[in-house]
Amino acid sequence: ALKNLSSYNADSVPSAEGLRFGIVVSEWNTEITEALYTGAKETLLKFGASEKDIIRRNVPGSFELTLGAQLLAERKEFDAIICIGVVIQGETKHFDFICEAVGQGITNLNIKYNLPVIFGVLTPNTMQQALDRAGGVHGNKGDEAAITAIKMAALKNELEG
Repeated sequence: ALKNLSSYNADSVPSAEGLRFGIVVSEWNTEITEALYTGAKETLLKFGASEKDIIRRNVPGSFELTLGAQLLAERKEFDAIICIGVVIQGETKHFDFICEAVGQGITNLNIKYNLPVIFGVLTPNTMQQALDRAGGVHGNKGDEAAITAIKMAALKNELEG
């Protein structure tokens, strides 16, 4: 059984009130990325973030998510940054190169900026699998990314006092 990406224990999610979130959204496969963005934004709002504290920036594709997130991180005004994208397996190695670069790039940003930079990137084999994870039968990875951003921002704030 696959996990529903939209399920979480609401009691374990801290308040997002007063937190600022950057969301970087890939324009490639817009049908999917817009659904993921909507899920993330609605979840942030549900847990108390205000509309004015959610800043969206678009980038052309998933490969560019890392630089988009870095440009936001350099502003030092966010408690967490969420990267939203999708890379669908094709017939060439392009998928492998992009997924590896984006995953490593986002990991590096977490460490470099001591800031939660969340991997909200789908890496499915097919478009149907992407749809299933962008508000379909397996929930919405955008919801999961937002919950992760809230929890990590709260953890960072707690430990830094």
